[in-house]
Amino acid sequence: MGKAGDALKSVLDAYGITQYALAKQMGIERNSLYRWVHSVRDPAADRVVEMVRALKAINPEAARAFIDGYLGNELDP
Repeated sequence: MGKAGDALKSVLDAYGITQYALAKQMGIERNSLYRWVHSVRDPAADRVVEMVRALKAINPEAARAFIDGYLGNELDP
């Protein structure tokens, strides 16, 4: 457990995005986001997609950094 949380924490810190701002953009409670960031729980796959969309709306570079941090080179041929 924790790969998504680690990638998310890194992106939020690097791009100065607050948990509150991302949670608001996703339409969820901040405590859910807190659990993911602190690796208490892993987000479901559909939540990861929502997370990427929300990050894209806030900062497209942050969304790309999250994808890279979470999936690494898994998408490379």
